[in-house]
Amino acid sequence: MEKADLEELREKVACEAVLETAGFAVDVKESTRRAVKYRRGEEIIIVIHDGKGWFDPLSDAKGDVFRLVEHLDGLPFAAALYVVADLVDFVPSQPQWLRQSRERMPDLSVPERWSARRKPWPGSATWRYLQDERALPDPVLRAAVAEDLLREGPQGSMWAAHRDPSGMVTGWEERGPDWRGFASGGTKLLFAFGAETSLRLCVVEAAIDAMSLAALEEQRPDTRYLSTGGGWSPASSEALLDLAIRADALLVAATDNNAQGEIFAARLEALARDVGCQFVRLRPELEDWNEDLKAKRRKKDGREEERGGCRMPAVRLKGEAPPG
Repeated sequence: MEKADLEELREKVACEAVLETAGFAVDVKESTRRAVKYRRGEEIIIVIHDGKGWFDPLSDAKGDVFRLVEHLDGLPFAAALYVVADLVDFVPSQPQWLRQSRERMPDLSVPERWSARRKPWPGSATWRYLQDERALPDPVLRAAVAEDLLREGPQGSMWAAHRDPSGMVTGWEERGPDWRGFASGGTKLLFAFGAETSLRLCVVEAAIDAMSLAALEEQRPDTRYLSTGGGWSPASSEALLDLAIRADALLVAATDNNAQGEIFAARLEALARDVGCQFVRLRPELEDWNEDLKAKRRKKDGREEERGGCRMPAVRLKGEAPPG
């Protein structure tokens, strides 16, 4: 097949078509417009570049639609061509938010868009979301706001800043009751909560998990809580390398308690070996630190209700028999 024919075939068949016909389904809650997560049992594939590219977060596999067929079916390239050709007229079904036209890139720069948003305050929509739905306590929220890490996003969502070494905002994690994503046009580096001089570096996969672990540990003064934003980019790796290379640094892999979390933890352990710093694996009891934090609050609320239910009346009416 001529190179021009290959390019035409690559343009006509999206990775989504291969995945849908192979029994994968979109994980809407874990997807964004730029990165759509597909699942088939324990298998995960992330589709990027508007359906023209993909990668496997649990391995180093990645590529175009032809490489995807090779990866899933174990076929040689020549056989993969026929599989892809058969999908030329196949139109994959997609969630409504994926079918909407892509938004025009905003005129403002990333730092300007960040500065244009208000910081959360007690009682604001974002504050209520983080406090009520995510169980984050006031002291942690106040500390994060004081470090200029949070902004009010649309419809009660949260923006959590990623910054470069100079302090410039390069992007932000977006989380809300019905939405998750990353800043359009932004770059993932690190969300960093805690003193810059801290040598205990706890690395998680989301800013909300970073703040949740900080809450569970009562904001240890020797710790900086870091989030990679759910990815593992070369820029994030370089930023972690710069922090871990300091004398007496301790790198703590506090990633999720699942297969992807273990992959990230292994990469962190390899990074620690490369720079010669100490390394520890710290796992949440449930899948992630926010789930642990919410479980702790439910347990606390249950104990308070139990104590409240056994409380004796403060005043006994005249003529009423004494307890017992």
